Amino acid sequence: MAAVSSLTSPLTSNTPRLHLKRYYSPRASLQQQQQHSNSVSLGRRQLISQTAATSLLLPPLTFLLGKPAKAAEDSLSDWERVYLPIDPGVVLLDIAFVPDELNHGFVLGTRQTLLETKDGGGTWVPRSIPSAEDEDFNYRFNSISFKGKEGWIVGKPAILLYTSNAGESWERIPLSSQLPGDMVYIKATGEKSAEMVTDEGAIYVTSNRGYNWRAAVQETVSATLNRTVSSGISGASYYTGTFNTVNRSPDGRYVAVSSRGNFYLTWEPGQPYWQPHNRAVARRIQNMGWRADGGLWLLVRGGGLYLSRGTGLSEDFEEVPVQSRGFGILDVGYRSQEEAWAAGGSGILLRTTNGGKTWTRDKAADNIAANLYSVKFIDDKKGFVLGNDGVLLRYLG
Repeated sequence: MAAVSSLTSPLTSNTPRLHLKRYYSPRASLQQQQQHSNSVSLGRRQLISQTAATSLLLPPLTFLLGKPAKAAEDSLSDWERVYLPIDPGVVLLDIAFVPDELNHGFVLGTRQTLLETKDGGGTWVPRSIPSAEDEDFNYRFNSISFKGKEGWIVGKPAILLYTSNAGESWERIPLSSQLPGDMVYIKATGEKSAEMVTDEGAIYVTSNRGYNWRAAVQETVSATLNRTVSSGISGASYYTGTFNTVNRSPDGRYVAVSSRGNFYLTWEPGQPYWQPHNRAVARRIQNMGWRADGGLWLLVRGGGLYLSRGTGLSEDFEEVPVQSRGFGILDVGYRSQEEAWAAGGSGILLRTTNGGKTWTRDKAADNIAANLYSVKFIDDKKGFVLGNDGVLLRYLG
């Protein structure tokens, strides 16, 4: 059994054309054939009658031109794109706001991208971190979290940043070189306290600004699977040792998807190790997360969406029909227990207003040639969708 030891930092150690052909009068067409075969001329009364019939068959021009335009406007009513001053090709990975300053937030991503807003996300300016720029690494900032004015950022290669003044300045906290895996998630939990997760399943907690870290699990996921392969976990023997995704519930529970998507794992505070689960669906898992009511949602490769039955942890899932147009759905974010949004490849945006029972497609991002990776609701009034090529959508509902 490979034990995860306690980690101590080195500090302490166009308008459409009207095709009239589609709306020809069948009666007029028949009489034209009779005229051709019998050489019978149409009388003035017949001509007037046919003209009136044809006009009834033609839809009003305002119906053809006006209504789609209005529908297009309506489709953009919930989201707007915010253009960012960043290089093309940047993938946005996470966003967070300062609880004590509701309009003050940060968004981060690849290529050492860190942007700051002070107007609720309407405009953003680049921020630099001198301690990170002094090196030759081009960091990928994976996760950011705030509690009060204290904030944390983790990235790859291994980097941990801390602020105590709402991001006015960031301090780099040294980390042990023995850290198993890459840091993929961090959650600010209290004063000088945070919870950090690596892609190998190590979970660490600190209560002194990151100077010391304590292991919350007794072994890595690889070690756990070595013990449970014989217990019937399909695909465990093919495990490469890393997570594909990991998501945390508000009460501290985790769900993670294996790198190949052939099974998933869960962990709750107090458990000594991760619990592996067989997937209950035929296709491989893309992502999983927690609903607002405490249940699970599950996305499969190719665009399928499933919801667990009931609340809490369950292995019983039911598929929900979605109009994904064949593109994969990559993430789901809940605005409330009833309303949620799903995002995915080629600008797919889906919305539910009944807790996930039915979903409708929103066309707000149809013309955006990007994949939408993450849906984040800060509260019921502030939400964002993050994608590649620097795409950021802001919720206006």
